[in-house]
Amino acid sequence: MLYSPIAVGPLTLHERTWIPAMVPWRASDTGEVTPEILEWYGRFAEGCPGAIVVEATGIRDIPSGPLLRIGDDRFIEGLTQLTEIVRERSGGKTKLFIQLIDFLSIKRRPPPDKYFSRFLSLRNEHRENLAKIFADVPWNTAPEADVRSRLATLSDAELEHILSARELEDLRHGARERVTDLHLPHIRELPAVLPDLFASAAERAETAGFHGVELHFAHAYTMASFLSRKNDRRDGYGGSPEARVRLPLEVFRAVRERVKFVVGCRFLGDEVIEGGSRVEDAAYYGEKFAAAGMDFLSLSKGGKFEDAKQPKVGAAAYPYTGPSGHECMPVVLSDERGPFGRNLELSRAVRRAVRANKLSTPVIAAGGIATFATAEGALQNGDADIIAAARQSMADPDWFLKMRLGKGDTIRRCSMTNYCEGLDQQHKQVTCRLWDRDFDPADENIQLSSDKKRRLIAPR
Repeated sequence: MLYSPIAVGPLTLHERTWIPAMVPWRASDTGEVTPEILEWYGRFAEGCPGAIVVEATGIRDIPSGPLLRIGDDRFIEGLTQLTEIVRERSGGKTKLFIQLIDFLSIKRRPPPDKYFSRFLSLRNEHRENLAKIFADVPWNTAPEADVRSRLATLSDAELEHILSARELEDLRHGARERVTDLHLPHIRELPAVLPDLFASAAERAETAGFHGVELHFAHAYTMASFLSRKNDRRDGYGGSPEARVRLPLEVFRAVRERVKFVVGCRFLGDEVIEGGSRVEDAAYYGEKFAAAGMDFLSLSKGGKFEDAKQPKVGAAAYPYTGPSGHECMPVVLSDERGPFGRNLELSRAVRRAVRANKLSTPVIAAGGIATFATAEGALQNGDADIIAAARQSMADPDWFLKMRLGKGDTIRRCSMTNYCEGLDQQHKQVTCRLWDRDFDPADENIQLSSDKKRRLIAPR
């Protein structure tokens, strides 16, 4: 089944192999396609998978570091070069999608002195709580500078009696916007703004020659947060499952009205956080997305900010460091269950819900899939219709092709240590430990990382 064709909306994949979105940190600082980006995707295309999804690409025209962007027409030229190189390197076999993402503001964890002197909005409650605990100064009338200086000297235990839970989080982890921050006008207006932003980005993708878009409704980002059980907005876009799925459906419909190519989404089968969405939510969302006409449903798991580890001072929280992050990218030394095929029960549940509604929308499974047996077994068991593999494809971009040709013994097998994820966390150019030191320093044809210590493209 893995090497049989399958219809995805108006097109057909020549096989059921799929390389999901991975951010390799090779774009320019202004979000442009670079020669390194072209080679990265060109190398994957040489393995001729059924489909490749280009990394999370920002739909807003705002600075976001070396992350691809599609929020303005000036990005179309570079993205067109990207579609052309994938078409050329795969001989036209591989279909190319691009993942569209929106994200809210997140700040670095501040030094305590800077937080109290610059970032904390001083309230009467702070003065009153100081007065309750410390009677040494009339804190209710003390100068603001004195109050801020005093707060900066307190221990964590003392601050827990003075600051709100949100203020403590801003201090300990860095400030992070949420879709429930309705006191902020730009957050309140997200339902009015996002459908057009996504639709305009999709139009640019179609102009650039992509075969479709994947709407990023997963992990720690804006649209996933609307789907989360933790979304308790009271404006019709939060609370009940029907209200939580409302904006994602409105985004899809806006995109569908403006483009003719494939439109699907990636969303979570389980948030893996306290109070978060579970597989029953995912099954409900899958039914709604399929009934609305989405062309594919791609499942992921976890990867949330809510349980991320505390970052170092000066660093930002990273959503793949806590338990939900582990479930998103489980390592080989984890628990008795291990990392292999760990998420298939989620895609199976969503697929069953979609099929029970008499819909044939393809469901894509991912997560620890690194062997033919796992991939083919998932298809035969009805766990999914298409198999995605990120880390294994990075380890060996030709692995799908090698299996097809009966050359499985030549595959570089991913060791699932998350070496690549560690580089991603530091926003370094992502590589694989199985091949990034394998090069001749005298070979000028090999692209090297900015520090000249690692090769950027997997060997052939």
